[in-house]
Amino acid sequence: MKVRFYKYHAVGNDFLVLEAAATRIRGASLPRLTRAICHRRTGVGADGVLWLSSSSKADCRVDVYNADGSWAEKSGNGLRIIGLHLARRHRRRREFLIETGSGLDLVRVGRSRRGGYELTTELGRPEFEARKVPVRTRLPYVINGPLSIGPVALPMTCLSVGNPHAVVLVDGFEFDWQVLGAAIENAAVFPNGTNVEFVKILSRTRLRLCEWERGAGATGSSGTGAAAAVVALVMLGLSERRCRVLFDFGALNVVWDARTDLIRLTGPAAYIAEGAFEIA
Repeated sequence: MKVRFYKYHAVGNDFLVLEAAATRIRGASLPRLTRAICHRRTGVGADGVLWLSSSSKADCRVDVYNADGSWAEKSGNGLRIIGLHLARRHRRRREFLIETGSGLDLVRVGRSRRGGYELTTELGRPEFEARKVPVRTRLPYVINGPLSIGPVALPMTCLSVGNPHAVVLVDGFEFDWQVLGAAIENAAVFPNGTNVEFVKILSRTRLRLCEWERGAGATGSSGTGAAAAVVALVMLGLSERRCRVLFDFGALNVVWDARTDLIRLTGPAAYIAEGAFEIA
């Protein structure tokens, strides 16, 4: 059986969009299919799959599957990619309401740019309460607090922006941050695992970030990771509420609105290719 896919990327974070209406695949088969199709050598290759299905609450529902087959609550880059995918189908529409595993998010399609479009999505309000992130700790919140990662107590800020994040401040990236990222992702203090952001402060409005994503590893960028980093640094008094977050493949703009408490994420997304994947 063949499965139709549409490949996009958002600042180097690449996803394959699969449409439920166009395939006989059932939900229980998605983790295995995701592992196969996302494999960089034997599949199409991607950081994850965006499973597009119908919704009674929104224009559509998207379920995010990481490259290892695990399900994720939300993806900021994935939301913008789905916005672009829908805009390519509905040329006259510029806004789409999308249901995810953590709620409803509005995506707006902005100006065209080389290879794609600029899109903005709302990510909701951040959550710092430890039991809701979740983090196993006796503390009500973990804000630049030490957590045990193996034999080391490492200071970090933990929050959810629809999915869990651990934000770690660094002076630079001349260390094996990927090994440390994997250790933090799978640490016992995070019962659901966590995404990890290593953040270097360039100024109060510019951050440099390396991302370790839960279930995918090192990725070109992360939309919710950029949002989590900005919110965490605002809480620490180290950045403004409007920041530009730099990655190897480009940048994302994050605004944490002081009046509404809502996070807004803006950045590019681009179509790459489409085709059919043969399921073995």
